[in-house]
Amino acid sequence: MRIGIDLGGTKIEAIVLESDGIEVARFRVNSPKGSYSKTLDSIADLVASIDPDPNQATPVGIGIPGTVSPATGLVKNANSTWLIGHPIDRDLSERLARPVRVANDANCFAISEATDGAGMDVSVVFGVILGTGVGGGIAVNRQVITGANAIAGEWGHTPLPWMTAEEYPGAGCYCGRPGCIETFIAGPAFEAAFARTTGKEMSARDITEAAKTGDSTAEAALQRYEDQLARALTVLINIVDPDIIVLGGGLSNIERLYDNLPERIAEHAFSDKIETPVVRAVHGDSGGVRGAAWLWPDTP
Repeated sequence: MRIGIDLGGTKIEAIVLESDGIEVARFRVNSPKGSYSKTLDSIADLVASIDPDPNQATPVGIGIPGTVSPATGLVKNANSTWLIGHPIDRDLSERLARPVRVANDANCFAISEATDGAGMDVSVVFGVILGTGVGGGIAVNRQVITGANAIAGEWGHTPLPWMTAEEYPGAGCYCGRPGCIETFIAGPAFEAAFARTTGKEMSARDITEAAKTGDSTAEAALQRYEDQLARALTVLINIVDPDIIVLGGGLSNIERLYDNLPERIAEHAFSDKIETPVVRAVHGDSGGVRGAAWLWPDTP
């Protein structure tokens, strides 16, 4: 058995998995925004309520919207800013009296899909989160690649490639730099771009549905989004050349992406032919919490 925790900005979810990936239990609570100590309390309460055998100190894996710095041992790059500057892995291990492993939530997503999801039959998986933000994780032979600085896969905070004159220099990002991929293809960015060009505020889901009914402005917005996403994914292929790219997050539910992206990627990639499949995550919204549990693949 192993326990996985997905620490999100709005909810904290816990899961118990058996060694074969069978889900034993699941529970979620609202995230206590703005308080590190209350976050620790919520996680401790969740583990206590879901632990299948407290006497065995079931190991816990936690996915966070940031990462633990190898240099300081403290959380960095977290959009849940109250986590920044704290040694969350050490604090939770002491609090729970058991081993705890912490990883970036996108890395957890990649591990999940590489272990028993869309990428289970290949070696190199790049997992992409297209949601409120844009994240990424690399798994090789079911092991996450964190990198020397614990930022491997953070493609959302690199500049959008091959910017047009209209796109340049791009909007400012919360990381302090302009033109990040996240400022173009995250859900809020997609919706904001539609509002700027049409004067209408609509959700990504409504824009997608409008395009299906022949709305030309919605169709144009989706074509622009597909082009920007394809350029961003091309860079992943040129550098990592993964066996598969798996999409998760709210915007991964746009069905037409899987038909249109391969041709658009092929226009930009540095190869005579591109055969990299771009597919939807098998585990959907459960990828992060399952991947957190799989941070303990060696558990009997």
